[in-house]
Amino acid sequence: MQDPDERKIQYDRNTRVALMAAGLFFGMIGMAYASVPLYRIFCQRTGFNGTALRATRAPEHASDKFINVRFDSNSASELGWTFVPKQNVMRVQIGEQNIAYFEGRNNSDREEVASAVYNISPPSAGAFFNKIQCFCFTRQTLKAGESAEFPVTFFVDPDILKDADGKLIPEITLSYTFYPAAAATPQKQALAN
Repeated sequence: MQDPDERKIQYDRNTRVALMAAGLFFGMIGMAYASVPLYRIFCQRTGFNGTALRATRAPEHASDKFINVRFDSNSASELGWTFVPKQNVMRVQIGEQNIAYFEGRNNSDREEVASAVYNISPPSAGAFFNKIQCFCFTRQTLKAGESAEFPVTFFVDPDILKDADGKLIPEITLSYTFYPAAAATPQKQALAN
């Protein structure tokens, strides 16, 4: 039989291990809930995984180099929208502010609210593609039969020319997909922001 001091020491050790295990358990649950917002912040700050960066304005000086920006658009079948770029490709001066337009039409017989998510290809270009203003920053509403123009103001950061991989990119593709706002999952929303 253990003496009371040894039992107290063993009890204290067991309590400490149990508290550490509980702390680890709850910490992991907290990290699971925080992972989507943390991933979104990480992608927005670094351009990781084709996430465009947000900027307030273009650089003061543009490069004398150009790059093609291709536009792609889709809409979820359950949305009932037609959504197309007004231009398929733009040849843009690196560092210069540009504006591209997309056109959407609600072909359904009811008002629809939608969110646009986007992707940039190749993913490494996301670190250099900056959006100043975009329809994808907010939800869009179209009444039955209504059409609207959706602009995106952007620039390609001149630092792309200093990056070993970036300077080899001949074309950047900006792709959007509209989903019904209720169907936009947290992951889709994380990518949209």
